[in-house]
Amino acid sequence: MFEQAFKNIDNILRKDAGVSNELDYVEQTSWLLFLKYLEELEKEKSLTAKLNGKKYQPIIDKKFTWSTWAYPAKQDGSLDHSQALTGDDLKDFIDRELFPYLKSFKQKATSVDTIEYKIGEIFGEIKNKIQSGHSIREVIDKINELHFKSTKDKHELSSLYEDKIQNMGNTGRNGGEYYTPRPLIRSIIQTVKPKIGQTIYDGAVGSAGFLIEAFEYLKNSVKLSVSQSNKLQKETLYGMEKKPLPYIIAVMNMILHGIETPNIVHANTLSINIMDLEEKDKFDVIIANPPFGGSEKAEVQQNFTIKTSETAYLFLQHFIKKLKAGGSAGIVIKNTFLSNGDAKELRKSLIESCNLYAVLDLPAKVFTAGVKTVVLFFKKGEPTKKIWYYQLNLDRNLGKTNPLNDNDLKEFLELQKGFKESENSWFVNVKDINQETFDLSVKNPNKSDEIIYKEPEKILNEIQSFDEQSAKLLKAIKELI
Repeated sequence: MFEQAFKNIDNILRKDAGVSNELDYVEQTSWLLFLKYLEELEKEKSLTAKLNGKKYQPIIDKKFTWSTWAYPAKQDGSLDHSQALTGDDLKDFIDRELFPYLKSFKQKATSVDTIEYKIGEIFGEIKNKIQSGHSIREVIDKINELHFKSTKDKHELSSLYEDKIQNMGNTGRNGGEYYTPRPLIRSIIQTVKPKIGQTIYDGAVGSAGFLIEAFEYLKNSVKLSVSQSNKLQKETLYGMEKKPLPYIIAVMNMILHGIETPNIVHANTLSINIMDLEEKDKFDVIIANPPFGGSEKAEVQQNFTIKTSETAYLFLQHFIKKLKAGGSAGIVIKNTFLSNGDAKELRKSLIESCNLYAVLDLPAKVFTAGVKTVVLFFKKGEPTKKIWYYQLNLDRNLGKTNPLNDNDLKEFLELQKGFKESENSWFVNVKDINQETFDLSVKNPNKSDEIIYKEPEKILNEIQSFDEQSAKLLKAIKELI
């Protein structure tokens, strides 16, 4: 039922002039789904309060509830066409009344960690892009078929929403940065091993995959007491996201996975001056896949001790500073970080202030963009003495139709428990690395045909050198002739 409903919604949106791609489909489905969910949540809270002899004060005024403006129903549950808005009337109500009303919640909210604040922030950023009021009516009718009542319903709906986010990432453009393969996230979490009572942070939250998988891991790690469940819900998972669309998707995705009031802040992580961070601002565990390849302006770079325009290197500095003493991190980053001359000072800082205990080397097609990446695993507070490397070698080519799966990472997870050496894993002593360059490149000593990835600058210099040698050789031949 849920899968067909999502397909039907996409088909309706595909025909609308205001909606142009998979990113738009997810965005527009998200805000409508959110409002439907909100009404069911309010009903559930009202019933619980009634059973406990208490009175529940609704968040949303009656005029703006789903069952009033979106789907006024008859007694048999069917749409009351005499009360339901459609066409231009529906579009005008959404644009001129509903969105301004929901946007105002941000100012009314008592604090940023309330659902009221999230409502205000979401509808302050998002826009209704569906141009036809008749299309909106069709989408509403389909979304009204979806329910969040049972655990089974919520699980199925959250899984399908994850699929939509993955499809959005596969469309390329900016979508790819929102989605990290879930098998990779799960393996990072199983390596870092967060515990109940620890705080977990992702400063490049995207679609919140890291936080959701951490929530599932902790929820199933032990039998939780009521106080532990509350702590997991409200005082464990924290994130930050700069862009409006992934912020909205992150909040919606966390809610669908059972996290009622996500602690996601809509702000630019890199606007925080790391020199100003205090102990209260730090976390026990940091897991993230920061965007790479981006560039930051000089004013943003002033927030960091090591100046660089590369977004990923700034994020890594932020994460190191945000980590508590003794805290653990698992961070995805481009593999060029390990050897790039621009990252030399950052590598030096990392291995001197943290124990970089493991590096997971990933194949190129783990991400749809085809970028080669590694995962850095480190603990804050003591210098690195030796690094355990694991190179993920697969006997197939990865791609959209053949993505990374949990079984692919099975050997890595087994070997990392004792950091064992194998054909795909080995140790490097820090005292043996070049103390001038701090080059940490992945060089598997067990592979004679190992491909060495060089920086573009080195390749260009080598080409120039070959050209010069060729020119000299040609000149010498001409002189002989």
